[in-house]
Amino acid sequence: MAATSNDDILRALGRVEGRLSGIEESVSLLREDVSDEKQNAHESRSVIHRRLDEQAKQIHLLDMTVTVSSSVDGQIREEIKGLKETVENNHEAVQPTLEEWKRMKTIGYGISGLIAFAGLTVGAVVTWASDGAVAALRHWLKIN
Repeated sequence: MAATSNDDILRALGRVEGRLSGIEESVSLLREDVSDEKQNAHESRSVIHRRLDEQAKQIHLLDMTVTVSSSVDGQIREEIKGLKETVENNHEAVQPTLEEWKRMKTIGYGISGLIAFAGLTVGAVVTWASDGAVAALRHWLKIN
């Protein structure tokens, strides 16, 4: 085997050194890529967390709205029940007055009918009497 010279060793060392610098550059590029990926992942996670926080706030507001709406519905139902009872009580209190009013209207219609009948009767009597009076007056004045 031939002895390796210093030049061969230096060349080999230069090649190894070139490879090492290439490897160092590759590692440096990989570090930059990994750092960029970490930064992108961090930004992406922060965006996701912001969105989750916003949705949590919206869900909380929706829960509060539903709670308020259900309590308002309960209050409205109770008020409607109270109003219904009040209307029923008022209806019971007013019912005799309404019945009396209906009776008075019926009596009024009857009285109006009697007055109309009496007016027709008086008109017929006056017409009959006026014919008789005219005849008597002509006879008295001797007018034919």
